[in-house]
Amino acid sequence: MKRVSATIMFLTFLLAAVSAQSQMPLPKPGLELKKLDYFVGTWTMDGDMKPGPMGPGGKMLVTEHIEWMDGGFFAISHSDFKSAMGNGSGLAVMGYNAEDKVYTYDEYNSVGEAEHSKGTIDGDTWTWTSEEKMGGQTMKGRFVMKILSPTSYSFKYEMSQDGTNWTTAMDGTATKSK
Repeated sequence: MKRVSATIMFLTFLLAAVSAQSQMPLPKPGLELKKLDYFVGTWTMDGDMKPGPMGPGGKMLVTEHIEWMDGGFFAISHSDFKSAMGNGSGLAVMGYNAEDKVYTYDEYNSVGEAEHSKGTIDGDTWTWTSEEKMGGQTMKGRFVMKILSPTSYSFKYEMSQDGTNWTTAMDGTATKSK
């Protein structure tokens, strides 16, 4: 009899806990995430890669489709790229880290690269910074996007060994399809 009443007490407690949890509202995306709405859609990036540590340089073309993941906390990007150095595809996730107060960008591509960047926005300019290893050395990266209109932005990717002297590795423009 004691065992049955202990089981009933446990089940009552469990039901109360589940009921209380089901009444808690789901979290909602913060206002910072609304700024990523700009990127949702299909973009074509037309750029020039400069000769340097990333290769011989040349023209590049990227087609990128970005959409919100269910829940609205992360935007997912699927991209295809063509360049003089090769073709491939990528998958990226953009979000916002409220604790660190920075945007996040994590990309993985078909040539084995994994990019992890933190972003800030100042007016119409987004700046994404990262660190990566190249030839045993840690290089700093800076991807700057200047919003030109609701459907276009210019971009420039720069690299630096010391975080002071920057070299342009790539630049160009992006246009959103209607």
